[in-house]
Amino acid sequence: MPTYNKLIRNKIPQIIKANGKTPTTRILSEDEYIKELCKKTQEELTEYIEAKTKPDKLEELSDLLELINALAEHEGTTLEEINNIRKKKAKERGGFSDRVFLIEVTDN
Repeated sequence: MPTYNKLIRNKIPQIIKANGKTPTTRILSEDEYIKELCKKTQEELTEYIEAKTKPDKLEELSDLLELINALAEHEGTTLEEINNIRKKKAKERGGFSDRVFLIEVTDN
């Protein structure tokens, strides 16, 4: 019997039951929830980095977006508000699409 000890999506217990198995779960405290969201975000980012195909990369990006949405909800905000902050920051400081890589800064 495998042990997972990880945050899962809300419908996974029902899916496990539908497959004739019994999941053992518990509800996390707020502090545990945030810690596990952060761990899951790192896990999904690693999976994105290691993905080989575009469909796999898009799948991992969607998982990351779901986690960002959960973190935003925890902070009492929305993806829309976060995107507005992103746009403002991009307007002031630019984005990353130009691929500029800073090597060093020297005093004049």
